[in-house]
Amino acid sequence: MIFSETRVRGAFVLDLERREDERGYFARAWCRKEFETLGLVTAFVQANVSFSKERGTVRGLHYQAAPHEETKLIRCSRGAIYDVVLDVRKTSLTYGEWVGIELVAGSQRTLYVPAGCAHGFQTLEDDTEVFYQVSEFYAPAAERGVRYDDPAFRIRWPRVVAAISEKDRSWPDYVR
Repeated sequence: MIFSETRVRGAFVLDLERREDERGYFARAWCRKEFETLGLVTAFVQANVSFSKERGTVRGLHYQAAPHEETKLIRCSRGAIYDVVLDVRKTSLTYGEWVGIELVAGSQRTLYVPAGCAHGFQTLEDDTEVFYQVSEFYAPAAERGVRYDDPAFRIRWPRVVAAISEKDRSWPDYVR
């Protein structure tokens, strides 16, 4: 596996290290030892699937407050997304910074989102499916969010927002 840290501290893009031959390729998509070597979370308790019918759909930005912070592993299994990690960890050296990564189903690229960061994405194609694993169970009372267009962060989405939930559209302005 190839781990590339993003400008958000602790967030990584994971690419497959392919071993190819005339049949195709083989690659390791998960290795606990490699994650542990980098000090990354290896215990995931839940897996989720998100399906969006329309390109331009925004989901997020979501996170859970202490003590229920979630680490996430995200992979686009159908279609394509622009995936955003926003650092809302007040003690982090990259607090307030965000990074956007394109995840395309055919690439098998994965995004590692550390606990304490908000996460959201915009679909780049119709009929897009996202598979993600989380390190903590969903705790409704700990749910938090940052609005996709919050002026405190100025996230640049690649498309006009075609669809978004009322909840995600209604998060208040983030107070730093």
